[in-house]
Amino acid sequence: MQKILFLFLTLLFQVTLKAQTSNDNVLHKVGTTDSLYSVILGEQRNIFVQFPAEYSENGNKKYPVVFILDGDVLLPTVENVQSFYSGGFTPEMVLIGISNDKNRTRDLTTSIITEKYGMPFHVESGGADEFGRFIEEELIPYVEKKYPVTNFRTLIGHSYGGLFTIYTLIHSPALFSNYIAIDPSLDWDNQKLLREAQEKFPGQNYEGKSLFMALSGQLNKQDPNMTIDNVMKDTTLLTLFPRSNITFSNLVKQNNKNGLAFEWKFYPRDLHGTIPYPSIMDGMIFNFEWYQMENTDKFNSPLTPKEELFKIINYRAGKLETYFGYMAPPYPEDVLNVLGDMSIDMAQLEKAKMFFEFAIKFYPDSGDGYHSMANYYEKNNDYNNAIKYLSKALELSGNDSYRSRIEELKKK
Repeated sequence: MQKILFLFLTLLFQVTLKAQTSNDNVLHKVGTTDSLYSVILGEQRNIFVQFPAEYSENGNKKYPVVFILDGDVLLPTVENVQSFYSGGFTPEMVLIGISNDKNRTRDLTTSIITEKYGMPFHVESGGADEFGRFIEEELIPYVEKKYPVTNFRTLIGHSYGGLFTIYTLIHSPALFSNYIAIDPSLDWDNQKLLREAQEKFPGQNYEGKSLFMALSGQLNKQDPNMTIDNVMKDTTLLTLFPRSNITFSNLVKQNNKNGLAFEWKFYPRDLHGTIPYPSIMDGMIFNFEWYQMENTDKFNSPLTPKEELFKIINYRAGKLETYFGYMAPPYPEDVLNVLGDMSIDMAQLEKAKMFFEFAIKFYPDSGDGYHSMANYYEKNNDYNNAIKYLSKALELSGNDSYRSRIEELKKK
């Protein structure tokens, strides 16, 4: 009975944990360094590439992609979140960390200033337009040509990176599907981008887009009594940063018919420097809320009819295709095959066949589904079809152990 009452989510966790296991001699490493020359910026730019745990160089699967500003700092955090939440909460994705260790202010700010908060400002600024062109015209084509990614993209930025993220949402909304703006510096240049947003945002179509936005608890460094409830009543420069954030969030909420999925969250216990971690976790879960699996209780119960499970799987496949814009497997291959194996153990052979058929449909280049289907036919004493599917598994996988099994089946 314990075998029958398996837990679907536990199975997902086990599959993910197995994929995370590494034989490397180091405990953890994140990102492979790559670079490309930017004609637009006139300089060499570094990026850091992190593949999903399940990635295989010999495979032909493509993944959604996340572009992370300040990637040399934030990529490990995004990868850490992904290592726990991918599969059940977020899809497996390729992570691209964009280095901003040089000329960061120039690249990420949206206008040139010479004064900030009444003080002279001598750092080069205002290059967001050129940096955005670099991402759109050079970096994205480079990544799509070299790495196994789709055109479903997420952009993550913190502080000036958050400013750039909102800037991209306002001026180039089609470039990314998901946006995570963490404590964005919308106070920049006396709220210049905020004024642009008030003009442009109401008329934009954000259907299918998602924005998660965060504000840290550092509302006023000189007044510990400042709270989220009274900060908007303050008019000093000391609160311009949080007031700009809240004003933009209110603008989004007031224009909630433009299709943008939006969540704003305040983190009272976090400072500007600590807010990225919880924001990345919450932002990734929110932006992919539609990806999270439904009806897991139906899979947990051996009493669920095959026809109902068939509809659930097809519904999820259709939902993912709608959001991604292309066909995506609704469940990991291992999950479909194990569900089928356990259905065989419960003598629910037609239900097992259904799971194996879905495994073959969604993973046609893998031999595992064919191998599982061979088990199904052998269980039904249909040795001809068992040999047929096992031969296909051998063709796809090159697993020599299948040869001897085929010879054994021929004798039956």
